[in-house]
Amino acid sequence: MMIKNVQIKAYETGLVFRNGNLIEILREGNFWMFGNKSVEIYDMKSLFKSDTDLNLLLKNESLKSLLEIVEVKDGEIVLVYENGIFKEVLSVGQYAFWKGILNREFQKIDLTKVEIPQEISKTVLENMKVKSLVRKFVVPSHYKGLLLIDGKLSQVLESGIYSFWNNESSIEIKIVDPNYEIKSQFGSHENATVLIKSEPIKDFLKIIEVKDGEIILLYENGSLKDVLNVGQYAFWVDIIDREFERVNLMKVEITEDISKTILENVRLRNYVRKFIVSNQHKGLLLIDGKLIKTLEAGTYYFWNNEISIDVKSVYVRMQQMEIAGQELLTKDKAMLRINFYVRFQVENIEKALMENKEYDKQLYILMQLALREFVGALTLDELLVKKDSVGKEILENLGNKAEELGLKASDAGIRDVILTGEMKEIMNQVLIAEKKAQANSIMRREETASTRSLLNTAKLMEENEVLWKLKEMEYMEKIADKIGDITVSGNSNIVSQLKEIFTK
Repeated sequence: MMIKNVQIKAYETGLVFRNGNLIEILREGNFWMFGNKSVEIYDMKSLFKSDTDLNLLLKNESLKSLLEIVEVKDGEIVLVYENGIFKEVLSVGQYAFWKGILNREFQKIDLTKVEIPQEISKTVLENMKVKSLVRKFVVPSHYKGLLLIDGKLSQVLESGIYSFWNNESSIEIKIVDPNYEIKSQFGSHENATVLIKSEPIKDFLKIIEVKDGEIILLYENGSLKDVLNVGQYAFWVDIIDREFERVNLMKVEITEDISKTILENVRLRNYVRKFIVSNQHKGLLLIDGKLIKTLEAGTYYFWNNEISIDVKSVYVRMQQMEIAGQELLTKDKAMLRINFYVRFQVENIEKALMENKEYDKQLYILMQLALREFVGALTLDELLVKKDSVGKEILENLGNKAEELGLKASDAGIRDVILTGEMKEIMNQVLIAEKKAQANSIMRREETASTRSLLNTAKLMEENEVLWKLKEMEYMEKIADKIGDITVSGNSNIVSQLKEIFTK
């Protein structure tokens, strides 16, 4: 007979088998085995593992009472804690642990869910035995995270680190910046319209719908941030002080209280039409070709839509028009070139712009015809005499024709009268002839006066002998001045001798 001694230490248990059947359980002590018995010794601090099928062993009620059985099904794991400290992870299967030795806790986890229970510490999740079962995500500071499970929004996450069980479910955290519009942060393939209306997020968002024919001005902290055109927009609430101003683009008048600074903003450039009526001008506002009102000088803004808008402006101060180089024929067929001017002012802007086309050209033609008619009724001499009053008479003849153009002509006149080549030569010849005639007339008057003076002198000398003698001596003096030497002899009268000499 075969005898075997078996030593069972503290915190150990021995299972005695005969012919593969459990027949006895040994606790701490020294034992003798006889015959064909075999003993398996187990550490009660460790997981119970046997080569014999556990279900067969558990038929032994004594052993069953000593063991705590843990069943782990598909889609599950069990976290084992010993004395409050994480020990290991049990995957699918059946496990047995000795009772009453260690304070063990078993936490069953349903891996078909992605959320990790809050009671599982980050230390456990970082343990190498668990780490492979976990997916970790980070939501950066100042951002929000949208947790999508199998494409469906499950939760809105604040900034931080998040862990989820790694299973067959699709898990994604969409990182969004709450300072900006939310939908624009999604890809074109993502159904953002459905997502932003989901229950977990809708209370966090302000949804803005912009219809056809509208825009919305978005202000952030009082400053224009963006212009929203047709579409749907989502903004995070309670992050930035936002204001939304809805604008109806179907009308042209800007009735909203929008400053010129905003209207000049580059973001609004494509939505606004701008017209400027310059200083010293007036304008007419036409909408769809219909006159609406008169505009004073200034800058005007209208919404940009399919409605036609036009602003016609005109200079309203006094103007001067030059009608230069007019070649005209006088009544006596004299060809002239006249430079004429007229001063006028737009008095009725509606008549000038709406009832007449190119009012200034029409005035030019009117003045041209009036000048031609006036000059053709006068001879050259009459025209030259009346030159200074031509403008006044032409304006009187013009009558109310200027008023029909919406104008008031206040002054006109001839600036220059220029003779053509042939007429200039003829006029020069006439002038020369006139001057020669005047010169001849003057010469004849002088000769007559001289002759009359000589006659009067002769009569005086004839009547007065002394005067005669003096005149003789005057002439002899003049002659003597031109002779070098004069010789006289005898006792005769010197004056008589000189007279004889000069008369020879």
